[in-house]
Amino acid sequence: MTSESLRKPLGIVWFRRDLRIADNPALSAGASADAATLPLYIDDDGQTPARSLGDAARWWRGRSLLAIDQSLRALGARLIVRRGSPQAVLDSLLTESGARSVYFNLRRDGGGDDPALIAWLRSREVAVETFDANYLHDPHHLRTAGGTGFKVFAPFWNRLRGAYAPPAEARAPRRIEGPPHWPESLPLEALQVTDPWTGSIAQAWHPGEAAAQKRLAHFAEEIVDGYATGRDRPDRDGTSRLSPHLAWGEISVHAIWRHLTRQLGDKALPYLRELGWRDFNMHLLQDFPALTWRPMQAKFAAFPAKDNDALLRTWERGLTGYPIVDAGMRQLWRTGWMHNRVRMIAASFLVKDLLIPWQRGEEWFWDTLVDADPAQNGGNWQWVAGCGADAAPFFRVFNPVLQGEKFDPRGAYVREWVPELARLPDNVIHQPWTATPAQLSAAGARLGETYPLPIVDHAPARQAALAAYRRISGKDPQPSLFSE
Repeated sequence: MTSESLRKPLGIVWFRRDLRIADNPALSAGASADAATLPLYIDDDGQTPARSLGDAARWWRGRSLLAIDQSLRALGARLIVRRGSPQAVLDSLLTESGARSVYFNLRRDGGGDDPALIAWLRSREVAVETFDANYLHDPHHLRTAGGTGFKVFAPFWNRLRGAYAPPAEARAPRRIEGPPHWPESLPLEALQVTDPWTGSIAQAWHPGEAAAQKRLAHFAEEIVDGYATGRDRPDRDGTSRLSPHLAWGEISVHAIWRHLTRQLGDKALPYLRELGWRDFNMHLLQDFPALTWRPMQAKFAAFPAKDNDALLRTWERGLTGYPIVDAGMRQLWRTGWMHNRVRMIAASFLVKDLLIPWQRGEEWFWDTLVDADPAQNGGNWQWVAGCGADAAPFFRVFNPVLQGEKFDPRGAYVREWVPELARLPDNVIHQPWTATPAQLSAAGARLGETYPLPIVDHAPARQAALAAYRRISGKDPQPSLFSE
C-alpha cells in the first residue's frame, strides 16, 4: 500500500446483479475517482422482504462471486462480502471504514428499495452515484402518450427502438487502489451451494464474465445470423444461452447490443427484439409488483385452476408421458435451464392440460432455473397462461405432439433427455403410445413401465381448459383457430 493511498478518501463500489468488470459504470466511476476503492457484495438473501433466491440461482451466484473476486484480485483489489440488509451493512461498513461515497448500479427486478436507500445515504452526508446499467431503458421515461406503462409489446418495442441508443462503454479499470486496511469479509465459500443436485448443473455451465464474453463471441460468429428460425429448434444450438449471464450482470446488455449491431447490423434485430422483451417484462414488474403471483387481468383470479400435488410432481419430474414436455423438464432439472420454445410447451401443458395454477409452475422454475429473474419468470408465465400483458390468448393451447414434431422433427432433443425412447422411429417418438408392439419391443420401451403412458388425453383436456375460460370470460374462443 502506497503512502498516497493512505491519504486518499475511500469510496465503496457496491456490486449487485452486475458481477463484471467490463462496461460497469459504477465500478468505472468509483475506480476512476480520486479515492481508494472498496468493492462490496451484500448477501441480503432472506434479510429483506424481497423473495429469496432459488437453489439454482444461488449456485450460479456463488460461482459468479468467485469469478469476480478473482478478477478484482488481478487488479489489486478483492471483494468484501457482508450479510444482512443493505442499509444495515452499509451503515456498519461506512462507520468502520470511513468511506464517504458509494457507487452502485440500480436494480430493476424488485430486489430493493433504491430510492429510500439513496435518500438514507444522503441523509448521512454520503455522496451517492447511481447508474442504469442492466437494462436498455429506464421504465419511468418510456411511457405511453397517456403516461402509463405499455401493456402491448409491439408499440413498446417501436418506442424503445426509437428512444434507445447504446451509451458509451464504461471504461474498465486497469488497476484498483484498495483501502489501507481491508475490512473483514464473509468467506466466499460460505456462499457456495454444494447440494449434489447441482453437480450436473456445474457440468453444463461456467459462470463468470469470461464465459459470458466467450458465449457472446460464439453466438455472434456462429448462431445469430440464423437466430430468427433456429431459436425454435431445441435439437440445435440456436439460441444465445446468455440469459443466466445477463441475469447476474456478468455481461452488459448495452455491450451485447453494441457488439451485435456493429458486426451484423439489421441481421441482429431478431435477437435484439428478445432483449426488448426482457425490458418489457421489467417494465411490467415496475408497474405491477405482484407480477409473480397475481394475474394482471383480474378476471383470471376466478379461473377454476386447482392444485394437484401428484400431477405437479409428475410434471416436475418429467414423467407426463408427453416426450417433448418430459425432455424439457428433465433438461431443466439436469442443467438449470430449458430451451425457450420448450418452456412455452411445458408451461402450457401445466396450465391448460392439467389445469394447475400457473403460480406453481412459476415457483418451480424460480427454484430450478439458473437464469431465474422475477420479471422474466413472472411475465413469461403470465404470457403463457393468457392472464398477463400482451398475453397469448388463453385458447392458444399448445399441442405437445404437434409442437414436438414441428420443432424436434427427428426427435434428437427427446432422445437426448428421454433416453428410454431413444430407439423409437422418428414418426412415433413424439407419441410413443401409437407405436406398434414390434416398434416398442425393438426399442426396448415398455409403456407404463420404462416410460409412462400420458397422464391426460390432450384433446379432452384442451376442451376442459377452453370450457373453464368460457366460464370466466363469457366468450366463445373459437378454438379451432388455435390448434398448435
